Amino acid sequence: MTTLPDLAGKVALVTGANTGIGKVTALELARAGAHVILACRSVGKAAPVADEIRRETGADRVEVVSLDLASLTSVRACAEELLRRDRPLHILINNAGVAGQRGLTADGFELTFGVNHLGHFLLTQLLIERITASAPARIVNVSSHAHYRVRRIPWEQLREPTRTMTALAEYGVSKLANVLYTAELARRASGSGVTTYALHPGVIASDIWRRVPAPVRVVAKRFMRSPEEGASTSLHCATAPELAGHSGQYYTDCERKQPSRAARDPELAAELWRRSLDWVGLPVGLAV
Repeated sequence: MTTLPDLAGKVALVTGANTGIGKVTALELARAGAHVILACRSVGKAAPVADEIRRETGADRVEVVSLDLASLTSVRACAEELLRRDRPLHILINNAGVAGQRGLTADGFELTFGVNHLGHFLLTQLLIERITASAPARIVNVSSHAHYRVRRIPWEQLREPTRTMTALAEYGVSKLANVLYTAELARRASGSGVTTYALHPGVIASDIWRRVPAPVRVVAKRFMRSPEEGASTSLHCATAPELAGHSGQYYTDCERKQPSRAARDPELAAELWRRSLDWVGLPVGLAV
């Protein structure tokens, strides 16, 4: 694991931080001196992880907040709780996600898209004023190489239950949305001191794959990386001093990489932004 810069005085929020990449990311940020907030669906499962991080780092700068990205009501409650705590927010890592799960969110969106993109979109937008006030600040969106397999966003399917048996096609759409959102947010936040990054962590042996059908999951895990390896690029994007002047870019193995053609389409990014604002009930003209 690469040595991180001193993060004393910084506050970092990591979603899905009770397991896998998120847990390693939160641990290393705390080890570097950051005050870390774990945003997790199950506070009961996250609390022991927070205790573990405190023991390993010798610091008490670890908090837990409830966040269910499949419920926009939960996302709003999480943001309200974070704002009530009246802390700055220098690093937001939108790490949590699902793969291989089928269905709808509580608000009627295709489950993978709703969790992987829409929930994080709303959380970020509700916190953006606090993040901007804390600048220099960074927003890191954990995407995937799977976005290269997607050429368009099937708008008409995003308000329907998952169509495919494995939900991997829907996963690719959600990860394309992560890259598009990163680029559009970078454009809108230009000059604010807030920079954004999307990344592929590698194919990681984590709980995200637990609902993928067993034959596919068993074979795929033979070629997967560890969570420690997967967290490296998230940590690089969140803290590397040399990236301070960059924004809206896509990274893999801690190196900048050109995303797919669809991910570089500014009109598609703007359309996703407009629709996402509408879907989560925020003003269409909202600017960062």
